[in-house]
Amino acid sequence: MRMTYKLWPGIAALLFLIQATVPAQNRIPANFSVIAYYMGDTHTIDAYDVGKLTHIIFSFCHLKDGKLSVDSGKDSLTIRHLVSLKKKNPRLKVMLSLGGWGGCAPCSEAFSTLEGRKVFAESVRKTNLYFGTDGIDLDWEYPTIEGHPGHLYQPADYDNFTSLVEELRKSLGSRNELSFAAGGFQKFLDHSVDWEKVMPLVDRVNIMSYDLVNGYSTVTGHHTPLFGTKPEEESTERAVNYLLKLGIPAQKLVIGAAFYTRVWKDVPSENNGLYQAGEHTRGYNFRKYDTELTAENGWKYYWDDKAKAPYWYNGQEKKFATGDDPASVKEKTRYAREKKLGGIMFWELTLDKPEGGLLQAISDAL
Repeated sequence: MRMTYKLWPGIAALLFLIQATVPAQNRIPANFSVIAYYMGDTHTIDAYDVGKLTHIIFSFCHLKDGKLSVDSGKDSLTIRHLVSLKKKNPRLKVMLSLGGWGGCAPCSEAFSTLEGRKVFAESVRKTNLYFGTDGIDLDWEYPTIEGHPGHLYQPADYDNFTSLVEELRKSLGSRNELSFAAGGFQKFLDHSVDWEKVMPLVDRVNIMSYDLVNGYSTVTGHHTPLFGTKPEEESTERAVNYLLKLGIPAQKLVIGAAFYTRVWKDVPSENNGLYQAGEHTRGYNFRKYDTELTAENGWKYYWDDKAKAPYWYNGQEKKFATGDDPASVKEKTRYAREKKLGGIMFWELTLDKPEGGLLQAISDAL
């Protein structure tokens, strides 16, 4: 017994040393993805540890004459640099994203015909070959239901989205990955996608389990909760359970984290501002939490243990803030592992601190 006791400190030190020297990418489970949407330039990415990622999704490309278009020479240089990072992290995949909020105005019309879908799919194949990228993520917000004000949406989008995915899979074959970003709210889940037909063709769906209370809401709430706190409240778990009940493999479901807050003003102090009337205003990204959401500025931090989500209230200015933080991001990561989901993604990398931020929280939870 004495010998065993004396060996423990040395064994612990050895294990710590081994853990410290294992590259970060080797600590990500083989069946788990850590996916960063990225809106930065050529240089910004170099401040972050890409070894903590399995995927970078360049955001955004758009439609031009029905084809996938990289908007500028600057974007082209950025994509090439992202692809070069695969030398540092051989597991890393670099994907291109189409659309985004406000970025898919022509999508409904462009994808309404077989010829339009074929033209687009072929352009995606050629663009991936040109840059050496690994696939495409469709961020059409939204098929069938209203998204960005003024953008065309129509009932035919439901079937056209399925046909688009079918055409892309034919064009890309098994060489490239294919995914799409899905609204995490019930209206999207019910009406935008034919899940039974689409999911066998894609590698994963990136569930935007954030903005569940958004800028159009006149009542505060958690915008990116893991769990609901009252009946019919949107949440990450609600979206996941809905899709699992449809028979979608858990491995194809990726949940989302928000590296930013949403803020409301003119919010009464009842319940520390949670579920109160207010007017949406400018929020803060995670890089600014330490300087903006501070006690010196009048903010007080709260943790909703049922939702597994933080929130802040400023009694001086009558403001309410909701978002993710290290604690909630760790909860989401653990949840994804426990449910055997395909991974976690987030919007977006440049909103994070290069060191000691939310990407680090994901890594720590793994």
